[in-house]
Amino acid sequence: IVIAPIENTPADRVGLKPLDEIVKVDEKNVIGMTSDEVVKLLRGPAGEPVKIGVRRKNQDKMLEFKIIREIIKIKTVRLEMLGGRIAYIKINQFNLKTDIELEAMIKYAKRKKAAGILLDLRNNPGGLLNVCVDVTSQFINGGVVVGMKGRFDKANDTLYAAEGRATKLPVVALVNEGSASAAEILAGALKDHKRAAIVGTKTFGKGSVQSLFNLPDNSGIYITIARYTTPSGLVIDHKGLEPNVRVEGEITKEKQNDRQLQKGLALLRKEVASHKKSTR
Repeated sequence: IVIAPIENTPADRVGLKPLDEIVKVDEKNVIGMTSDEVVKLLRGPAGEPVKIGVRRKNQDKMLEFKIIREIIKIKTVRLEMLGGRIAYIKINQFNLKTDIELEAMIKYAKRKKAAGILLDLRNNPGGLLNVCVDVTSQFINGGVVVGMKGRFDKANDTLYAAEGRATKLPVVALVNEGSASAAEILAGALKDHKRAAIVGTKTFGKGSVQSLFNLPDNSGIYITIARYTTPSGLVIDHKGLEPNVRVEGEITKEKQNDRQLQKGLALLRKEVASHKKSTR
């Protein structure tokens, strides 16, 4: 199952969508294969094509795509200044540099006199938990980011946002069914702390903590030992996060046609106007 194609990658450019199910790779049936086995088939030299067959929700026929392989260098954070001094910040995933990249983007936005932040977490498949906590600290000043509810005491834990780093700018966040794992944790913390309205559709629902256990024959098995919970105690895994404002729609290159983005902008501009009045 495709959680989400990352922005401006070959899969994104040919039109793969969240929740697409890959059933064929170069005419080979992959139903029943593990994710690792399918990934091995998809990988290959840069510049060479790979054909995939996909099942898509609400479509009877299998869809076929031809993807040209590339060496992918992912820039995890992108900033664009929109009208009304709105800083549009897109986080594609959470890797080692995301926190640093985001901090630099927020500083730049402030130099440009940004009045609010539209945070786009759509099609973000997640990433590193510790980086997610650091990113959340740039929006929430202290408090719970995520809990881990486990099968035994050692698996239980609570992670907190740092104090003194958070921007005070108004924030609205966008999510969809491709927002998963760490993206859901960030959105859940923003929602529960009432730091940002969440706009879009219900998220993917990927929130399990797994640990590798070694077996006597030198093999291993991953076992789920805990599940992530939002600060209010909501279990994310297999359930997802409901937005404050539900808006159906797809990501489009033309921002004026992106219904979720336009609704987020409208809410943020109201929030900015209210913020200005309260700080006078």
